[in-house]
Amino acid sequence: MLNKFYRNFQKKSLKERFLLFIGILFFLLYFVLGLFVIFMKNFPINMNMTARIAFGGLLIGYALIRFLRIVNDDN
Repeated sequence: MLNKFYRNFQKKSLKERFLLFIGILFFLLYFVLGLFVIFMKNFPINMNMTARIAFGGLLIGYALIRFLRIVNDDN
């Protein structure tokens, strides 16, 4: 699978590689932000723990959907 991804990456134009990089960057951003919301002790917004877990889980779920869209993109 990784070999297929690497070959597909080499076929992409410079613009497509840049967009792939931006997609991976935002996947990581949403994933880390979700973890921060869940595990940060001094969270600046006043939310109870249940709401924080739900919001963090929503952000992590969105990050995983973005990741699956990146992986399944065969163009």
